[in-house]
Amino acid sequence: MSFGGFDDHQKPSPMAEINVTPMVDVMLVLLVIFILAAPLFTHAIRLELPSAASAPAPTDTSTVTLSIDASGNLFWNGEMVTREALEHHFAEAAQQQPQPQLQLRADKDTRYDLLAQLMSSAQGKGLTRLGFVTEQPTGNK
Repeated sequence: MSFGGFDDHQKPSPMAEINVTPMVDVMLVLLVIFILAAPLFTHAIRLELPSAASAPAPTDTSTVTLSIDASGNLFWNGEMVTREALEHHFAEAAQQQPQPQLQLRADKDTRYDLLAQLMSSAQGKGLTRLGFVTEQPTGNK
């Protein structure tokens, strides 16, 4: 008994398999259509939002700037100060009403431990509003 060969004494039978390639193609096209159309459905809700009758909250523009260069020199609103004078400035700013925001402008090469010490000192004197000033990155990098 032979398992394969070149005998041609049997009749070829009809192929009983279904070709699924066209069905897979149609399903992939439908999937792509649904993926592209799904975000459109989430933005289709029309809402009429209520309006507020109150005036907008006043913006507080009182800020003080503490600049630190790469070598650790301190500048309070553009004037060079010592560490002792800076403690005095922190205490004065904390007593103002409303309290100004302390904006820290540090050189990118400034040591982090110096920044941490200055922030701790400012909070110890009562300043609670601290912020960092950064530059917008340019698209050249």
